[in-house]
Amino acid sequence: MASYLLLRAHHALMSTLTPDSSTAAPAPAPTPRRTIRIGSRKSKLALIQTELVRSLLIAAHPHLDFEIVSMTTTGDNNQTKPLHSFGAKALWTHELEELLLDGRVDMIVHSLKDMPTQLPHHCTLGAILPREDPRDALVMKAPSPHSTLASLPAGSTIGTSSVRRSAQLARRYPHLTFQDVRGNVGTRLSKLDDPDSPYAALILASAGLIRLGLSHRITAPLESPVLLHAVGQGALGIEAREGDDEVDALLAPLRDERTALACRAERSLMRTLEGGCSVPIGVETAWEGGVLRMKSVVVSLDGGEAVEFEGEMEVAGEEEAEEMGRVVARGLVERGAEEILKKINLNREIVDA
Repeated sequence: MASYLLLRAHHALMSTLTPDSSTAAPAPAPTPRRTIRIGSRKSKLALIQTELVRSLLIAAHPHLDFEIVSMTTTGDNNQTKPLHSFGAKALWTHELEELLLDGRVDMIVHSLKDMPTQLPHHCTLGAILPREDPRDALVMKAPSPHSTLASLPAGSTIGTSSVRRSAQLARRYPHLTFQDVRGNVGTRLSKLDDPDSPYAALILASAGLIRLGLSHRITAPLESPVLLHAVGQGALGIEAREGDDEVDALLAPLRDERTALACRAERSLMRTLEGGCSVPIGVETAWEGGVLRMKSVVVSLDGGEAVEFEGEMEVAGEEEAEEMGRVVARGLVERGAEEILKKINLNREIVDA
């Protein structure tokens, strides 16, 4: 009997120490994963570039989720009017920046060449990624027996939406005609290859063609002394809110210091000259050890006037990069760039009147 009572007592004690599974408290729910929202334009190229950034962020921060929020901007909506006649780079950025400042996205991926050199209050350039080929590319109609601009017959029409490109190339190839062509890269290539189109060739950014998997369409790269590329071309910039320490830390592994310093020098040059996407300012930067070399040119719209300047400087940080841009800008101004820019601005005011 005693043994029976002891057994009952043991079972009762154990039941108080080890709750029955049918009455045990449920396991705590897993903590929801933090989602970071990345803003992007809706164009195919913009989404490819944003997906590239997203994949890098996932690899660096696998404990977080990253979601792309895309939208069509004012610049995307107007695909017929020439770029130089209806606004500046903010046409591609300001609507996304509204989402950023409202907290609806946490960062925005831009082609750096599309970003204004003056960002809105409370916005900052959080990261610049390693640069793809910054050069422009000659793309001939398919098929074409020609492989250079010089070999094209007089009067051949070259399509480009950039006055920087058309102005520089008109200077070198006065026998050619330059005509505005708008649309995304695929649309432009379709216009080029249409047998009934007037275009013999297009000038496009090499980086965009490479990222779209269309590098086979590049007939030849264009570089100095023929054509200097746009400020920031080939690089991706990520815009964030000032003071957002979490996003700043997330972007740290993506930053490329040398690309960032070269592009900051280029953007400082443009900012000093008060240039926009409609001003024909071309640049070309290259590192030689710790020395940054920058070639630059300002060209009149018809290619008839041009001012060139080349400078170099040891650049170890952002302050030196900003100063280099100002030094090169002063060199251009001293050689007459200011007069060319005044005429361009006057021409714009007359067109807009």
